[in-house]
Amino acid sequence: MSVASSVLVPYATYLRVYEPLAAFPEPERGHWARYARRADPRTAQDELRRSLADLLPTPPVPVPVHESGDAFVADVDGVVVVCPWRTRMRGWLALEELTEAGTVPRPVLDAMVPPVVREQVAADHERWRERNPDARPWIRTAVWQVPVRWFALFADEERAYVPGEPERGTVTVLRYRTPMVQARRRLARALRTLREAIGEGPLTEGLVDVGRWLEEFHPRALVELDYGGLVHALSAERLAADRSAADVAEAVAALRDGDGDGASEAYGRLAERWREVRNLQFSN
Repeated sequence: MSVASSVLVPYATYLRVYEPLAAFPEPERGHWARYARRADPRTAQDELRRSLADLLPTPPVPVPVHESGDAFVADVDGVVVVCPWRTRMRGWLALEELTEAGTVPRPVLDAMVPPVVREQVAADHERWRERNPDARPWIRTAVWQVPVRWFALFADEERAYVPGEPERGTVTVLRYRTPMVQARRRLARALRTLREAIGEGPLTEGLVDVGRWLEEFHPRALVELDYGGLVHALSAERLAADRSAADVAEAVAALRDGDGDGASEAYGRLAERWREVRNLQFSN
């Protein structure tokens, strides 16, 4: 979970991996099997509310003291798959990224999370990493955007858009889901096309990073891109018209066919759409 998103804005998007129970060793497998039978599935808003509550004390608690035992649960053709929150691990990673990125002025960062708190959190993280050198999060988070590289994993037909109905207590959902094998295949194709067409650069580096992360998971896992809280910042018309995965696929296909103009047109639509979204964070 992003510390920045918890403190400043709730408009976060998520890339998640759900793994089958067989991917987990005992006793964790048993825990998730029992958890999946619960009648009250958790949502991203549940995690966000819990994180915001941790930031109210003085000093704040930017990273939970104990690891979360919660997860997102899905059913894929009768197979239960789970995506552990691992909120504590993600909190450490997010605070580390926030501190090193320099995107928040130091006085603001010190007011949000005092230096003495950050030092204690960093020390706790270092001790934990020594005991868990191979640990990795099941969830990646971005704020006020969906990174372009995430869309390369999905096809337009895997898009699910369900407008919310406030009078019925339902929320708007925009997400993509695909089997891990498809996500890896699409990423490999996109990476090969980009390297052949434009060479190494930020786009290929981003795909390599995502690819290495995906390789850590079970081959029968499910990959999900969730617009999360960002749906609350965009109009229904805008969400309905958003076909970003299709634009990425079109741009990659055009590059593969040697159609530079077609690739530029598709990528231009995508870039302009997300530039407008990112600009919303500066709206009054």
